[in-house]
Amino acid sequence: MGADALDKELDDLAVSARAALVREIDASGAWRTDPVWREAFEAVPRHLFVPYYYVGVRGGYERRWGESPDPRTREQWLRGAYADAPLATRLRDGDLVSSSSQPSLMAKMLAELRVRDGDRVLEVGTGTGYNAALLAHRLGDDLVTTVDLYPEITETARRHLAAAGHHPAVVTGDGARGVPARAPYDRTIATCALTSVPRAWLAQSTPGARVLTPFATGLLALTVRDREYAEGRFLHTPAYFVPLRGDGRPEPEPAHLGGIPRHARDHELFRFLLALTHGVLDPQEAYALWEREQRPQRERYGITVGGEHEWAWLDDPEGPYVWPLRT
Repeated sequence: MGADALDKELDDLAVSARAALVREIDASGAWRTDPVWREAFEAVPRHLFVPYYYVGVRGGYERRWGESPDPRTREQWLRGAYADAPLATRLRDGDLVSSSSQPSLMAKMLAELRVRDGDRVLEVGTGTGYNAALLAHRLGDDLVTTVDLYPEITETARRHLAAAGHHPAVVTGDGARGVPARAPYDRTIATCALTSVPRAWLAQSTPGARVLTPFATGLLALTVRDREYAEGRFLHTPAYFVPLRGDGRPEPEPAHLGGIPRHARDHELFRFLLALTHGVLDPQEAYALWEREQRPQRERYGITVGGEHEWAWLDDPEGPYVWPLRT
């Protein structure tokens, strides 16, 4: 088969694979609250943002790329690009520092961002640029700002975005500081995990703005009252993301879990509580709370940010279960 015929075959495969991915996301109910995102996922070609990625194999990672001389390898790369799965896109010393998130989780987060026409959006964690492209398709390039710490990431994302026909503002910098030159923002969405809420995000938000960010192992949705105060609850959805600065490492596993029953140690919701209370409640205290409150789901927890203080709570920010967050 000639090169032109192979390219045509891959183009056709990309169209059909993208349509299959949209159907899969549709079936998951990810954008039930805002079905307009379906059009964005139909229009934006994910494979342009992942010209290569890494898959885990025994002993490390294997690189798959779209320019492989082997047609079967290129087809494998393309099918993988449209799988409803996260893709590792950048490694440093064997550690993952950037990835393309699972599309159905991206769709859920975008729907939960609750954007309206005319909203200005800050994305923290540019990654491949795919999420910024989805936002730009929905809102327009001028209303989207995306920031990442590493120049090689932002430069690559800018090329990916241009190839897909989008030109939002792509900024190299510390996402914890926001992008004040482009503020204020009506929505802020992070694609990296936090251990505290950056005050700069609140200061750069309009009153009533929504901030959606991974936190612990969940997704936190905050409503900003003013530049110093925000409050909100976690969504039901679990979420695992690379830390905010990319070169950070996940919080260490809590020590002394020996007294905790195995059913709790291995339970995803108990591990969420441990992550949320790390350094404040010891595992025995967390376990007692978890059992006493009948193993609460994520959406029963929330966080309040007020001035220099930040605290988490169960059910009610003024209820009996309130603890300060380590900042």
